[in-house]
Amino acid sequence: MYMPSFGIKTVPVGVSYRDLLRVWQEADAEPAIEHAWLWDHLLPLFGPVDADIHEGWTMLAALAARTERIGFGLMVTGNPVRPPAVLAKIAATVDAIAPGRLVLGIGVGGTHQPGDTYVPREYEAYGLRVATPGEGVARLAEALTIIKRMWREDGFDVDGEYYRLRNVVCAPKPAQAPPIMIGGWGARTLRVVAEHADIWNVPGPPHNSVGYLAERAEVLDGHCAAIGRDPAEILRSTQVIADLDDPEGTRRTVRDLLAVGVTHIVINLRPPFSPGAVRWVADEIVAQTAQ
Repeated sequence: MYMPSFGIKTVPVGVSYRDLLRVWQEADAEPAIEHAWLWDHLLPLFGPVDADIHEGWTMLAALAARTERIGFGLMVTGNPVRPPAVLAKIAATVDAIAPGRLVLGIGVGGTHQPGDTYVPREYEAYGLRVATPGEGVARLAEALTIIKRMWREDGFDVDGEYYRLRNVVCAPKPAQAPPIMIGGWGARTLRVVAEHADIWNVPGPPHNSVGYLAERAEVLDGHCAAIGRDPAEILRSTQVIADLDDPEGTRRTVRDLLAVGVTHIVINLRPPFSPGAVRWVADEIVAQTAQ
């Protein structure tokens, strides 16, 4: 049984590096906050499409270099955005900046969905290909195998369905392979979670109800049983959008999540980040929930 842990997520839209650094350093100095997260989008998910937005891994490296304690990662990297071998190298470099603190968050990324306009807009703007959901899941599974091998092996080849590598070298390697967080909730993605993840992440309320997360957890448990893995090995994670005007509502949601076994709680602070927001999370959510 995992003990509850609390973190923050800072969406890097419409804010400066200085804004993000201030919040992350506040979190780094607050013992109740154990981890901090960015996202991996190249265009905003809300507001004007031409609003300022920072590339996730570049900003992650900068913030890692200016903090000392907190764990960190992207919630979550879109697999199609970077070839898996390149991503493994990027992650190894970030780990070298802040050894032992990185979590590699990754997911299927954007796929063809009926009526969706955002994914095609973002991917076409950056020359990325939009896959079908089935292909996206298969690519993710293949990518994870490559990434994990690169952190422990050299000199191997890959002739996969989607990726081809020759005589791979990744040096330096992480001293300890970063934990893998996989985001997603579809049945096929949950099979990949069962096979590869240390942490499973899914958006929580208001995007998904606590009951839905509990039902999806049962599906994940079934996949673990099918491959002979103990489901208790996978930490259950979600993010909750903070309502600074209703701390009791946020606390109630967190308690409900803990009751169904979701113990890795990330409080999503929407920009702009008000002074004292990290302290609010520590005092109004973490401390009060523990009572």
